[in-house]
Amino acid sequence: MTLNEIPIQDRESFTEHLQKSYRILALCGAGLSASSGLPTFRGAGGIWRNHEATSLATPEAFEEDPALVWQFYSYRRHMALNARPNPAHFALAKLARKRSEFVTLTQNVDGLSQRAGHPASQMHLLHGSLFDLRCTSFYCDYTEQNNFTDPIVPALAIPKGASQPLPSTTDTTGAEASQSLSDAMKGKASTEEGKDLDISDADVSIPKIPIELLPRCPRCQNGLLRPGVVWFGEALPEKTIRAVDKFVEDSAIDLMLVIGTSAKVFPAAGYVEEARYRGARVAVFNMDEVDGKKNLTKQDWLFHGDAGVLLPELFKPLIGELPANAAESS
Repeated sequence: MTLNEIPIQDRESFTEHLQKSYRILALCGAGLSASSGLPTFRGAGGIWRNHEATSLATPEAFEEDPALVWQFYSYRRHMALNARPNPAHFALAKLARKRSEFVTLTQNVDGLSQRAGHPASQMHLLHGSLFDLRCTSFYCDYTEQNNFTDPIVPALAIPKGASQPLPSTTDTTGAEASQSLSDAMKGKASTEEGKDLDISDADVSIPKIPIELLPRCPRCQNGLLRPGVVWFGEALPEKTIRAVDKFVEDSAIDLMLVIGTSAKVFPAAGYVEEARYRGARVAVFNMDEVDGKKNLTKQDWLFHGDAGVLLPELFKPLIGELPANAAESS
């Protein structure tokens, strides 16, 4: 659905309600970052080097092969740092600055909302962040936030393309092919040299990293550091749950935004119904129209399409225009 395909009555009723809404809760998922080009590693396509990505996101996987798990997360960190926040991230950040009682609960770990300038006090990370770290030692409580070093340790650097001998498509004497082979043996540049290799492809070789070269805790000097994300089988952060519960229970809610997520998994799914119970109308932004329609009432809105296109336009009556170069300036 493009903006012009939205029924005019839906657009007008939403923008009218948005402008008179003050207590707003947003629940965001991977679809928020779709326009930024990040892989979600969710669902049937969630494969990394022939591994189900979800199988690498467990404490058991880290205990069994911390090097492989760190290579997976180092790749994701690198991808996120090379992506840019899209207009949806900037629109939400600007809405937060317009409405002090607007709170975002995000399931994303990519850090793009933070880089778009979303106020930290109005954002809660349900699944943690790729850029947070914590020590795995039982006796150490070291944590670190917003570590954007890439690679986090030299051993986790994404491999680069090397010089390759290239056959000539025009020379029949063999001279150009011989020169190409000579250049490759001497390490001279080819067109692919210096380009990051796609290590999500199992056909691209990656080194076996010794455990002593993985990120180590600077405090205890003994425990391995791990990504500060919530893995399968782990509890969600209590502080985050308490803060969102308090916001929901404190007073009536005017508007609930569900952006880029099916909101099927609890406790995230429960917040939609809780907000509705507290008086909120619900607006769903989803690329999957069928997924988005679930559990909607006649008072709700479904906007089918890219949040990066829809949010800036539908929020415009309240937040105004985004800077033309917002996505490029991040």
